[in-house]
Amino acid sequence: MTLTIPSAPGSSGYLDMYPERRMSYFGNSYILGLTVTAGIGGLLFGYDTGVISGALLYIKDDFDVVKQSSFLQETIVSMALVGAMLGAAAGGWINDYYGRKKATMFADVVFAAGAIVMAAAPDPYVLIAGRFLVGLGVGVASVTAPVYIAEASPSEVRGGLVSTNVLMITGGQFLSYLINSAFTQVPGTWRWMLGVSGVPAVVQFVLMMFMPESPRWLFMKNRKEEAIQVLTRMYDISRLADEIDHLSAAEEEEKQRKHTVSYLEAFQQFTGINTVMYYSPTIVQMAGFHSNQLALLLSLIVAAMNAAGTVVGIYFIDHCGRKKLALSSLCGVIISLIILSVSFFKQSDASSSDGGLYGWLAVLGLALYIAFFAPGMGPVPWTVNSEIYPQQYRGICGGMSATVNWISNLIVAQTFLSVAEAAGTGVTFLILAGIAVLAAVFVIVFVPETQGLTFSEVEQIWKERAWGKNSDWGSSSESNDMDGLLEQGSQS
Repeated sequence: MTLTIPSAPGSSGYLDMYPERRMSYFGNSYILGLTVTAGIGGLLFGYDTGVISGALLYIKDDFDVVKQSSFLQETIVSMALVGAMLGAAAGGWINDYYGRKKATMFADVVFAAGAIVMAAAPDPYVLIAGRFLVGLGVGVASVTAPVYIAEASPSEVRGGLVSTNVLMITGGQFLSYLINSAFTQVPGTWRWMLGVSGVPAVVQFVLMMFMPESPRWLFMKNRKEEAIQVLTRMYDISRLADEIDHLSAAEEEEKQRKHTVSYLEAFQQFTGINTVMYYSPTIVQMAGFHSNQLALLLSLIVAAMNAAGTVVGIYFIDHCGRKKLALSSLCGVIISLIILSVSFFKQSDASSSDGGLYGWLAVLGLALYIAFFAPGMGPVPWTVNSEIYPQQYRGICGGMSATVNWISNLIVAQTFLSVAEAAGTGVTFLILAGIAVLAAVFVIVFVPETQGLTFSEVEQIWKERAWGKNSDWGSSSESNDMDGLLEQGSQS
């Protein structure tokens, strides 16, 4: 007996009609396991983001040339971002041509090689080469993980599942500070800090061998039977029919937004998040707390708040919506950056050298910044970016967007210390606050709400913006073939 697939029901209305088919975050262990495995790429991303902040303190102790040059310090930090920029640009093509699974495994191999080079580096320049390799792996992973998770997620919990990747990023940042603190008294301090990063890459490579390819990528490559085999492990037979129908409808939307780049992620970087994550121990020392161990401890607390805030974001992103969450987050970020700016202005006036009241005010500003950023501007850009592109070009467009992200990240990382030295730390944070205001305006004007929508419905939003509300959905030329494929999948 075959099933007749309904004609492109909207996800929201369909799930309202059949609320028992609505899936919860923990409703399917297979999807959750796939999400966590893919999210190890986010862990690598986060660990690399955080670990260099602590390692840099000890790299300066080992290499006098690094201690004497802010430019060389910035280069050690930002060379990973150069690699990530190129990795993201190539990662989109790798994703669309070879698939999400192979792209992830490729990223793991490159990242592990980079970790080995960094740990064994005899001088700063080999270390920079290792940072570049690690960046390549991170760049590919930053494109792949959110797309892979989004394509395997039910629409009603897609935001939370994609945000799990962001939780892995922030968890990786917290882990990096924890490991930094653990290795402060161990010979070869920074080598251990950087070398340990290769372990999760090896773990993910092994786990990915047992993971499926993205069903949407398989469908796009006309490997529909394989796609349905994967989907049958995610949905019961009644929901399966609806999901396959949406895949069919998505094929008609391939030509839309091929060359679109998400600028929301650029704003994510320019509002200062990786200034905080790369340089938080340095910022703490700028605030007057000169001990390496104390700087790392205070930064560890900030990183813990980042991870905890992301857990809050996982809940709210599918309950409050992407746009409201981003705007409330940005409001808090603006206030926090102003507090940071004021604390450094006042500290400069007071000429304090031992932390003092304004030093603690700066630490409070850092903590508040993370508390507001993590639940909103942390997960929202990655989630929206994994949702808004047509199926055929999701990998390449995600690569374009991630490239913008890493270019922005590079600019922030490569210029923060120099701008702080030239203009003052207080002025630098005030500039970031101004950019956060622009980001809020951008979200209000340009960012659509995608909460609970299927990929086809999201694409229809862009179609209506471009061509007006009378544009048709179109019908899949292959819908008549789906009955037989569906029956084959359900019998497997």
